[in-house]
Amino acid sequence: MSRVLVTGSAGFIGGYIVQELLGRGHQVVGVDNYSKYGPVTHDYDVDPDYRFVEGDATDVDLLVELLDGCDHLIAGAALIGGISYFHAYAYDLLATNERIIAATCDAAIRAHRAGSLQKVTYLSSSMVFESTDRWPSVEGDERKVPPPLSSYGFQKLAVEYFARAAWDQYQLPFTIVRPFNCVGVGEARARGEAEVTSGDVKLAMSHVVPDLVQKLLKGQDPLHILGDGNQVRHYTYGGDLARGIVTAMEHPDARNDDFNISTARSTTVLELAEIIWHKVKGDDEPFRYVCDEAFEHDVQKRVPDTDKAREVLGVVADTPLEDMLDEVIAWIDVAIAEGRI
Repeated sequence: MSRVLVTGSAGFIGGYIVQELLGRGHQVVGVDNYSKYGPVTHDYDVDPDYRFVEGDATDVDLLVELLDGCDHLIAGAALIGGISYFHAYAYDLLATNERIIAATCDAAIRAHRAGSLQKVTYLSSSMVFESTDRWPSVEGDERKVPPPLSSYGFQKLAVEYFARAAWDQYQLPFTIVRPFNCVGVGEARARGEAEVTSGDVKLAMSHVVPDLVQKLLKGQDPLHILGDGNQVRHYTYGGDLARGIVTAMEHPDARNDDFNISTARSTTVLELAEIIWHKVKGDDEPFRYVCDEAFEHDVQKRVPDTDKAREVLGVVADTPLEDMLDEVIAWIDVAIAEGRI
């Protein structure tokens, strides 16, 4: 099998990707600077087919060195977080992620010229569709609808332009994948100086699922929800996303193409909160909540078209939301007890 460099390998989705790659028999080199959560450990750290390097994805020379002998590069390194993170670090997200993608492409172009690297698989985001006024969002809409308003969404759209420009000028093959609302285990409290509270609980500054879970496990009642709760999302299991990303990396028909990777199930934030409430408190406890003021760039509706990934790649993200939540609740319960969240 091939050797794959994964940037951002210690991140939330990165951990699922590394696990999926190793499970398919690939050799994996991971690089991460631990900037978001600090040092993390995984069961696969001792796998003989896995090598981890603590380093910065803005270091072109380091990436060129790590790409030596690699057939594929999965470009996942980025500053990333939930809606509160977008606002607390609006400039840092834009500036740092631009440096990361430029360095990644510089190194990949050099490695491709040297004859080893076959393709780059870029992790974009559903936020490229932030300003859309039509649903579901079909691949290609990102270049037709108004550009994203948030600095994070704008920068992820720039990632896609980097991918296409590197092909146009240097014939560096690419695949673009857009994960939608990853749900899974492994997120801890993000590092950083900013603190965001929701009611009486300090947010982990990550994503809606772990923040709702931790508030309930810490006894918040009524549950505080950002906005009116009618925001529509597609909560997708991290393992399903990783399977889609790695399949897109491997699949010959994914060359120079882009794919939404997501569950087809729509869920409002209010529906999500009520499911979590009853899982934590039991079915007999009436659902109680209050609405807090929403953030400026809290997209009200994010609905992907998933036909292309199914028809071209054979990828269907079908893990039930309820099963994901059982796993996440158990994991966060332990993380709270150990002081990690």
